[in-house]
Amino acid sequence: MHFITESLLVGNINDAAEPPPQISAVLLVAAEFTVRPPSWLLFGRIPFSEYAEAEPVLLDQAVSWVEQHLSDNRVMVCCRAGMGRSVSVVMAYLCCVQGMTYAEVLKLVMTRRPGAMPLPKLEEAIAQVRLLREARTTKRNSPASHPAPGV
Repeated sequence: MHFITESLLVGNINDAAEPPPQISAVLLVAAEFTVRPPSWLLFGRIPFSEYAEAEPVLLDQAVSWVEQHLSDNRVMVCCRAGMGRSVSVVMAYLCCVQGMTYAEVLKLVMTRRPGAMPLPKLEEAIAQVRLLREARTTKRNSPASHPAPGV
């Protein structure tokens, strides 16, 4: 288990199965594993394939899950080893929600999680997630999504 920020961590499959008490939410991003989380834990699973490029739609779902749960919880994102997929999701969250640049996030993660190996073409996938998020925001704020009274 490695702290990337005070409230956002990466962990491995063992951490997901038996999270420490200071963790209140776990997102498992390993397609090849399932765990039975403790009843007290907020738990999500979004399956990413190991060593594959991050699918922007899945990455977007993972970023949204972390965003939804991080304000009230200490969140740990877990994969098999806590080095690739989990790191990639955390990097995407920091870029897309916290507004950090990819270079800043990469430096932070490599310092806090020695041996981290972001997924191939992650920077491009993060750019796609940003576009998906912007499109949702634009759609929510468009006049068509807010009909005039009496319509």
